[in-house]
Amino acid sequence: MASAQISLATDARKRAPIRDILDRALAGVRLSDHEAIALIECPDQHLDALMSAAAELRDRGKGRDVTYSRKVFLPVTNLCRDRCTYCTFRKDPGDPGAWTMMPHEIAQWSRRGAELGCKEALMCLGDKPEVAFKEYRETLRELGVSTTIEYVARACEIAVAEGLLPHTNAGLMTVAEMRTLRPLNASMGLMLENISPRLRASGGVHQAAPDKDPALRMKMIDEAGALKIPFTTGILLGIGETEAERAQSLTAIRDSHERHGHIQEVIIQNFRAKPEIAMADAPEPDAYDMARAIATARLVLGPAMNVQAPPNLSPNQIELFLNAGINDWGGISPLSKDYVNPEAPWPHTEILGERCARAGFKLGERLAIYPEYINDDWLDPAIADRVRAMHRAIRDRSVGGQT
Repeated sequence: MASAQISLATDARKRAPIRDILDRALAGVRLSDHEAIALIECPDQHLDALMSAAAELRDRGKGRDVTYSRKVFLPVTNLCRDRCTYCTFRKDPGDPGAWTMMPHEIAQWSRRGAELGCKEALMCLGDKPEVAFKEYRETLRELGVSTTIEYVARACEIAVAEGLLPHTNAGLMTVAEMRTLRPLNASMGLMLENISPRLRASGGVHQAAPDKDPALRMKMIDEAGALKIPFTTGILLGIGETEAERAQSLTAIRDSHERHGHIQEVIIQNFRAKPEIAMADAPEPDAYDMARAIATARLVLGPAMNVQAPPNLSPNQIELFLNAGINDWGGISPLSKDYVNPEAPWPHTEILGERCARAGFKLGERLAIYPEYINDDWLDPAIADRVRAMHRAIRDRSVGGQT
């Protein structure tokens, strides 16, 4: 597998001058795997041209507006059956810091978030803990449910009652589970992370993470499209993948979107080392690794896609990432920390807005569902009126000069 990837990358470099590939992307030509790999592996002397082309394409589709979602991060449970070597979020029952949020906590956090102007309730949790832990199965029984997804549905109902729009990221879900959650969610998500099955092999970061099988994750991403669910996905840089595998992950996401039209945003996220994880000494992607991936994502995915990078993980690279072609900063919370990267505080939106303005961009708020998906094709009737009313309120505030 590795030798084939090296050969593919070498062939890409031989076949296509970078300038020709950039011109093809700017002309609206669909880039091949070979071309995407050539871009992400381009020599340093082509990096400025790569970023300039990506920024030009972004400006065509998105203008100079950049957005964020004001959210409450609700870590419904951090119990998880997967054991990724880079994760600090997951716990076993009995570990220090292990938790499952109770309904009254979900209500309190949601209510306080709404008071602080939040619109999104991000439901974030571990994969299928009931499969691995009898203690958690007992917790679910005491809560009156039999599965985590049943409990997530209740959490979504609570958040909606408190005035928020849920966005659920619950790991792998079945079609039936997604269908259950659709009426309660403005959107859903699942990070692809990487398309390479190599990371699931012995010694790989996903060796002990059955839910990180890329074939299973792509299957769910496709099924979400068939269910007409506005969907978020993305890639994670720095977990042992090659640059070629990053590019191939982006083309796989592009292919799914071409089939269903449901990918509302693609996140380019960087691994952050932490002392308590197995990868504590692993190198982090540098700023230009991120810029290459962001620019390649824009050129592969096109002008209409929303491309995002988390600002709390790269606080010194705001301007660089804007120049590389992003148009969104993701969710930012005034209430709850980033429980996946708790060492990385959210930026103050006022300061972020000032930095965007100095770089020539206008920062504005959005919902957990992007405006282009606020229509009868993508909105479940059960939540449509609430979404439309909240979107009008944000739009009216923007017209009035507020972010």
